[in-house]
Amino acid sequence: MIDRATVDKILDAARIVDVVGEFVTLRKSGVNFKGLCPFHDDRNPSFMVSPSKNICHCFVCGKGGTPAGFLMEHEQMTYPEALRWLARKYNIEIVEKELTDEERAAQSERESMFIVNEWAKDWFHQTLKNHPEGVAIGRQYFRSRGIRDDIIEKFQLGYSPQQGDALSQAAQKAGYKKEFLVKTGLCYERRDEREERREDGSADKGNSAPRLVDRYRGRAIFPWLNVSGKVVAFGGRVLDSRTKGVAQKYVNSPDSDIYHKERELYGIYQAKKAIVKEDRVFMVEGYTDVIAMHQAGIENVVANSGTALSEHQIHLLHRFTSNITLLYDGDEAGIHAAMRGTDMLLSDGMNIKVLLLPDGDDPDSFARKHSAEELRKYIEENQTDFITFKTRLTVQNVDDPVKRSEAIGGIVQSISVIPDQILRSTYLTDLSQRIGMKEQTLIAELNKRVRRNLEDKQKEREREANRLASQPSSGPSAPMSGPFDPASGPSAPVSSSSAPASSSSAAVPAASPAGSFPPSAAAPSSLPHLHTPQEQASQVELLLLREVVRHGDEVIFDNVETDDGSTITLTVAQYIDLDLSQDDLHFANPLHQQMLDEAVAHSGEPGWKAETYFCSNSNLQVSQLATALAIDRHQLGGRFAMQPREDSLRLRVQHLVMDFRLDLVEQRLKAIQQQMRQATNDMETTMQLLREHKETKELRDMLAKRLGSDLIV
Repeated sequence: MIDRATVDKILDAARIVDVVGEFVTLRKSGVNFKGLCPFHDDRNPSFMVSPSKNICHCFVCGKGGTPAGFLMEHEQMTYPEALRWLARKYNIEIVEKELTDEERAAQSERESMFIVNEWAKDWFHQTLKNHPEGVAIGRQYFRSRGIRDDIIEKFQLGYSPQQGDALSQAAQKAGYKKEFLVKTGLCYERRDEREERREDGSADKGNSAPRLVDRYRGRAIFPWLNVSGKVVAFGGRVLDSRTKGVAQKYVNSPDSDIYHKERELYGIYQAKKAIVKEDRVFMVEGYTDVIAMHQAGIENVVANSGTALSEHQIHLLHRFTSNITLLYDGDEAGIHAAMRGTDMLLSDGMNIKVLLLPDGDDPDSFARKHSAEELRKYIEENQTDFITFKTRLTVQNVDDPVKRSEAIGGIVQSISVIPDQILRSTYLTDLSQRIGMKEQTLIAELNKRVRRNLEDKQKEREREANRLASQPSSGPSAPMSGPFDPASGPSAPVSSSSAPASSSSAAVPAASPAGSFPPSAAAPSSLPHLHTPQEQASQVELLLLREVVRHGDEVIFDNVETDDGSTITLTVAQYIDLDLSQDDLHFANPLHQQMLDEAVAHSGEPGWKAETYFCSNSNLQVSQLATALAIDRHQLGGRFAMQPREDSLRLRVQHLVMDFRLDLVEQRLKAIQQQMRQATNDMETTMQLLREHKETKELRDMLAKRLGSDLIV
């Protein structure tokens, strides 16, 4: 457990720009910073980081938070894990009390797997450095590949002894559970096929308990670190007794709760700062390619370890740069590797260059033959854009008309997936000049393929919509059906049914669950036009909650006289709660009401700040919603900054409370009208409803008049 004083110290030291900047390339935008959102497929920067508020927020998917909240969401950390990460970053010492058995048992399985992997990484590394077999075989292997000691330390390379259970025995002796050794893939279970003797002397064959076997025994070890530096997996290279590789054969960790091969890139942790600095990333195939490039002084390099590039890997790279160079050896396998990822990279808006090394060389061997300066010069002079690469490879020197036509069609298809129209046109002009074909012919083919791509995407969206529609509803309230900007309100109708209620306690239709934001559409920058009272009610509730988050602790009424003659002071949160409670009104969304109740409870505490309290809340749902409500899409700086008037907050809150009441009355009117349509044959009920309709309408008109609205009809 971390004591409260240390937690406060960590939160005070943490700076949102520093933390987010570890994972996202940020650029100055007024008084804030912007970048591509790391939580969804973002091609136009929609992720806003506010240094003044020390929070971040995506205006498309809605995710973000404080430094701790960002880490919890991005790295799937618990709150204590996020605090420890921040403490390490800002060199803050944490003195924790010893965990009880119950507390230790409550640690998440995911955290336990990370802990086991971290221990294994250190064990492999120390074995390489200090164990006789590790020094004689493992270290000798790395030296035979020309890998320096400082690079061994940088990548925490290691060695696993040939003894089949060396790691499992050491791990269990250190207190690590067999369960997590298996789940991380460090070991696997094997049942021995041998005879065992029962107490009566008879044979019992094959019933022995399974034993643990080390997965990487006798191999050089390459730890996989994710973008935040956590050990998620290992790769092991098989060696022979003479320390020379008998085959280019690797065994990798199996997929687990903390590792999915298609989501990770080898070397991303060591490369991310250099990628941002150089605004380019080199993609290679293997571990030793990455290491050799680092040793040659080129650090902005990662490997996908021979697998096809996935969307997850491309999105991960796109956070740091839009420029990528595919750096492979010039054999058939290298050419195939360069070709297969091109269209996915282009469709994600990446700018691609390709470099195939001389036949017989891979990045590892080529880097060891040349100095860092020679390597950089060769890359600069020989890398080509993908049009040049594909044209040389598939079109030039091809005489067969059919094959040539297919090759040109393949290049046009690649151009068609590029989202930038100007770039598409530029590439098409270049292609026309290279192959000597009329540009108009290529444009016609391009347009046909662009339309086909759009149709395919539309069909995919329809299939996904049908799939979701066929699933049973998870609750009584229908979900929000359109994009949502927490700072502005919903931008599309919210489907919800409301039961009739009295005018004093009409229920507001439930808003979308806090923290649940549709991922696909951009949120509007201004308040949308709303068509129904239900939509207005849900929006006004959010606007009121926004005032609670931003100003809940601020006093707007001083020395208010009560019925008994005493005077009280009211904060924003207290005023909203007091006004609504007079008629037993409350927020429809339980989380919204919970946040209002907490703001009221804390309002009297000295030094309590609503925005800080909610944005840094350990409840991730509360933190994300508060962050969304606290941050502005656009914020002027310097002499253009808006200076609030002293009475503007009070007037705004009063107006919103009346809006909230008006919306409830509008809902009641609509419910009465519906009841009247259903009671056409019941005169007594109809007359009662007419009287109630008249009274409710008068109340509506009075509220509308006070609000200065022309709603009287």
